[in-house]
Amino acid sequence: MGATVIEFHLDTGSGVSPYMQLVRQVKHALRLDLLREGDQLPTVKDVVAQLAINPNTVLKAYRELEREGLVVPRPGVGTFVTRTLAGESLAAHGPLRKDLERWLTKARLAGMDDESIEALFMTTFRSARQEGIA
Repeated sequence: MGATVIEFHLDTGSGVSPYMQLVRQVKHALRLDLLREGDQLPTVKDVVAQLAINPNTVLKAYRELEREGLVVPRPGVGTFVTRTLAGESLAAHGPLRKDLERWLTKARLAGMDDESIEALFMTTFRSARQEGIA
């Protein structure tokens, strides 16, 4: 039985519903191999205490993850990861992360705030995808 290895956070200004933020954070952790098969998600009670959100929000997120076959609830025990989303590209994550951290440092030195950095990244990502680059 694995230990709880994810700590949720909410971005109230993101425009994304709290339950979907939780779902996305679990999926990101699964893609980056931060969560593995057998790991336990935090209990609903722990998430509610940490984030001060409605238990139904957490339950909705966990049900969505269960519906997608990523977690399974064990009554009285907790919710556990049943499969990972980490792909073959995992080995490339380290060097790419370093490149991205260097880019973020340059963006900060250029005076960009979080919203500007996110906007630049997302618009560049979308246009590159449309052009078939990404």
